[in-house]
Amino acid sequence: MAQHPALPPVLINTDLPRPLLVRGKVRDVYDLGDRMLLVATDRISAFDVVLPCGIPDKGKVLTQLSEFWFHLTKSVCPNHLIGGVEALPNDLAPFRHQLAGRSMVTRKAEVFPVECVVRGYLSGSAWEEYQAAPVADGTVRLWDESFPAGLRDSDRLPQPAFTPTTKAATGHDEHITFAQMVDMVGEKTAHTLKELSIAIYSKAAEYALSRGFIIADTKFEFGLIDGQIALVDEALTPDSSRFWDAATYVPGRPQPAYDKQVVRDYLLGLVKQGLWNKEAPGPQLPDDVIAQTRDRYLEAFRRLTGRELA
Repeated sequence: MAQHPALPPVLINTDLPRPLLVRGKVRDVYDLGDRMLLVATDRISAFDVVLPCGIPDKGKVLTQLSEFWFHLTKSVCPNHLIGGVEALPNDLAPFRHQLAGRSMVTRKAEVFPVECVVRGYLSGSAWEEYQAAPVADGTVRLWDESFPAGLRDSDRLPQPAFTPTTKAATGHDEHITFAQMVDMVGEKTAHTLKELSIAIYSKAAEYALSRGFIIADTKFEFGLIDGQIALVDEALTPDSSRFWDAATYVPGRPQPAYDKQVVRDYLLGLVKQGLWNKEAPGPQLPDDVIAQTRDRYLEAFRRLTGRELA
C-alpha cells in the first residue's frame, strides 16, 4: 500500500495466494480454477506508461460501475460476472477487506482478439482522422464507415458507428476494418459482436442521458462462455468510455471529459517543458492532480448510479 499526504490510501499491487494470470495496467487477474478473480487496483497509466502513484478509489469506481452496467445491460447480452467478495473462495477470506468493492469473481471466457468500439459522437482520434480523410459525394469514408461531410468536433453522429480495433497486449490498439474483423473472428460472430456492441451502447447512452451524461464513445470486449457470447472485462467506465456533461455540451470544440484528462494535460505540460519523454518510468503526480482526477471518477460514479461508492 502507498499513501499520499492528505489523500486516502491507494492499492497499487496485490499479492494473493493464487496463480497470477495477468498483471495489466490496472487489473490483477488471478486463477480460481473454473473461475477468475479480477482485482481493479488504483494504478493509473498515461501514454502507455503506468505511473508510480495511484488515484484513490479509482479501482473501486471501475469495479462498481462495471457491475452496475453489467446488471443494467444483461437483458441485451449476458456477461461474465458472478459476484464480488461474497463469491470468493474460503482461502481468500483474509483478503476480503482489501478486495471489497474492487474485485469481481467471473466466469472464464475465450476472449475474442478485438476491441469493439462504438462511437456516438465525433471526438478524439476519430475527429483527428475525420479531418484528414478524403471526401466523396458528400461523405467521409473512415475505418470502413461512412460519415457525413461537414461535421464538427464533438458533433453527434447520425447513428452510432462501429469502429473495431486490435486488442494489443502492449502499446496502442490499431483500427481495423470490419472485413479484417471478419477474417479474425468469422462473419457470423463479427456481425453479432457489432449488433451487440451498438445495442449495449444505445441502451447505456439512453440511460446515461437521463442522468445528465453523454457517452461519446466506448469500447467493449466479448468472449465465449459455454459457447455463448458474453460481455467481459469492464464495461462503460471512465477508463473505457468518454463521458461528457450534457448540461455543458457544446459541439464545435473538445468537451471536458470525466476521465484521466487532468493527468494527461499535466503530463503533456511536462513533455512540452522537456521534463518527460513519455517513457517509463513515469513522473509522480502532484496531490492536486490526483485529487482532481479522483473527484472526476467519483462524480461520474455518483451521477450515473445515484449512490455513493461502497
